[in-house]
Amino acid sequence: QVQLVESGGGLAQPGESLRLSCTTSGITFRLYDMSWYRQAPGEQRDLVATIASNDITNYADSVKGRFTISRDSSKSTVWLQMNSLKPEDTAVYYCQAISLYGAHYWGKGTLVTVSS
Repeated sequence: QVQLVESGGGLAQPGESLRLSCTTSGITFRLYDMSWYRQAPGEQRDLVATIASNDITNYADSVKGRFTISRDSSKSTVWLQMNSLKPEDTAVYYCQAISLYGAHYWGKGTLVTVSS
């Protein structure tokens, strides 16, 4: 059974940092591209950052220079380090795993709220 479990969300003030984790099981982690998406209330789910199986990363323009995605295959885990948080970063953050062959899985999400 495939599981993606996000953690690390919570309440932060503007300018603060949070680190999200997504721990996976049931997949051959090293073969999957891993992404973080976010969905604000009333909005569509948007891509935040991706780290490919070869460690190449991509970021949405809105988070470039503030967020860093990383992964560790020995731990089957992907992280999203979020610095200099802004109120507009408030959203539910979801982890996605997608394989070369198109199999894809989602976590249930973790809520990040940025407010003073």
